[in-house]
Amino acid sequence: MHVHAPAPADADLLEDRLTPTGRTPWAFDAGAEFDRQVRNLLDKGYPKITGRTPASFTELVTPLRATAVALGGGMRAPENGRVPFLLVVTRTLAPIEQSLPLTTLHGRTKPGFVDDRSYEPGVIERFVATPEVELPDERAYLLFDVDRGEEFCGAVPNHAMAAIAERRRTPLTIEEGIALVTHHPAALAKNKCFSLGGSRCDDRRVPAIWISKNAPKLGWCWEGNPHTWLGMASAGGRAAV
Repeated sequence: MHVHAPAPADADLLEDRLTPTGRTPWAFDAGAEFDRQVRNLLDKGYPKITGRTPASFTELVTPLRATAVALGGGMRAPENGRVPFLLVVTRTLAPIEQSLPLTTLHGRTKPGFVDDRSYEPGVIERFVATPEVELPDERAYLLFDVDRGEEFCGAVPNHAMAAIAERRRTPLTIEEGIALVTHHPAALAKNKCFSLGGSRCDDRRVPAIWISKNAPKLGWCWEGNPHTWLGMASAGGRAAV
């Protein structure tokens, strides 16, 4: 099992944190949740945007199921903007400009979109995973113990990212933010939107997903500018097969 934690966290410690110590009354069915997320991606058209058949796409992600069960089986069911794990498909397979339009707000139908005033052609490719973010697989993997970070609403993004690092957690990448809205649309809510500090370019911009025109929108905010409606999403770690 391949587990990545935010540096300099010890991988064994992270695995201890994510490995269930026994079933609890509030533990949920991680296998069923993984299967739901796979069906969700199939229904939304991920095979098409990744250039695969439904069978080929399913074959690619199915080996991750055992990891989801092993590390997520003792976690709480999704609640209040915090989810046990996400199946993430990276831009290597699913370009951001194609995966974001497959998202919607909870109970809405308008597709998500990239703010073309924030990301002119060619710019979004510069927002990549930071050196501290180690992706366990370049195509698809699991993100565990995910929190939309509403406690950081009103905080300076730089300060929020520093607090997350002190907790030995990791900020989310753009693709991970898209995965959160894809699998749990209700996690993106009014005044509870989130920045994605795990993807940066070479300047002070921090990507973020918020609500605009009744749809999810990918934009960015300055790393030193706080917003009362924008938190900083984070996770406990990443894992692959």
